[in-house]
Amino acid sequence: MKAILDTHALLWWLDGDPTLSKTAFGFIADERSTILVSAASAWEIATKHRIGKLPNAGDVARDVAAALAAQGFQPLSVTVKDGQRAGSLPGHHRDPFDRMLIAQALIEDCQLISNDEMFDRYGVRRLW
Repeated sequence: MKAILDTHALLWWLDGDPTLSKTAFGFIADERSTILVSAASAWEIATKHRIGKLPNAGDVARDVAAALAAQGFQPLSVTVKDGQRAGSLPGHHRDPFDRMLIAQALIEDCQLISNDEMFDRYGVRRLW
């Protein structure tokens, strides 16, 4: 059981935010699950914190790798193949961070934990 966390799902998990669905929470908490976090999410958190869109994410933004390690999550690098796939996706979703997560979920053949229903248009197996 393997899944990539969307950035908001990662932040909600780290904050203990009840906005995270019970299904997503259960999957993430299950010790049998392999939870991947894309380098694109690290980029998104750092960028959005810097510009003031994630003012409460300072600790995570300063050391995403430590936050992932503390949770037992596995980092997922962005490859050239991922970039090519993200750039080739149809234009349903314009957010470059989300397009990368979609591409990686398709390439990794795993679920994507997200509340974003737009992902469904790409054939991603979305868990929420």
